[in-house]
Amino acid sequence: MTGFVDLRNVRLTYGGTADGTLALDGLDINVKKGEFAAVVGPSGCGKSTLMKLATGLITPQEGTVEVAEKEVSGPVSIAGMAFQNPSMLPWRTTLANVMLPLEIVQPHRSKLRREKASYVARAEDLLKLVGLAGFGEKYPWQLSGGMQQRANLCRALIHDPALLMLDEPFGALDAFTREELWQVMRNLHAEKGFTVILVTHDLREAVYLADKVFVMSARPGRIIKEREVTFERPRPIELTYENAFNDIVHELRGLIADARAAA
Repeated sequence: MTGFVDLRNVRLTYGGTADGTLALDGLDINVKKGEFAAVVGPSGCGKSTLMKLATGLITPQEGTVEVAEKEVSGPVSIAGMAFQNPSMLPWRTTLANVMLPLEIVQPHRSKLRREKASYVARAEDLLKLVGLAGFGEKYPWQLSGGMQQRANLCRALIHDPALLMLDEPFGALDAFTREELWQVMRNLHAEKGFTVILVTHDLREAVYLADKVFVMSARPGRIIKEREVTFERPRPIELTYENAFNDIVHELRGLIADARAAA
């Protein structure tokens, strides 16, 4: 079945030559519209490479990459991206940082000047949704790391992307703040209904947030397991302490340990 994000038999070698680094080989992944997927695996297995393929930042030597039933041949405009480092511009306010993609992505770029008030209202609504109401005029240095990451999520969502790509977005945060932002992400996904692919090393994060978890082999990366996560939504954070939840975490950890041993 064709998914909203569909990678089929993808092979990618960095350097593009026979003696280059084979990053992915025979990779298949299918994520349905509105689904929350997580990708886990050993370090260096190609998780972030997969993300670059799905957003059109790189193209494979073999195989096909489709998003929204269109073959990807360049940057995907319907995607928003958030990374571990928020990379907020220090000379811009939080509100101005959130609105930055509107200055770049069409059709918003063409409409921004004449419809600025409505875009500002959209940005302020997003900030309120993630618990940053009233912080729009603050500068990044006036925000905690967790607050900056909340603003980073708003920036990724300001242009109403149909696809949200998350690359270790909570990895640099303390455990308590990380769990707070899991719940923020849970609520954003429930309200907005976008498709999400989360790349993470945190197996608890993957199981808490995702509808399905893809486990990758060691490099060259391919999918060795697609694990459905069927806990009812919305998921309370207390779920992460239950035996059924931790059983899945341990199952995934075992798969990754086996993948590392087989490398």
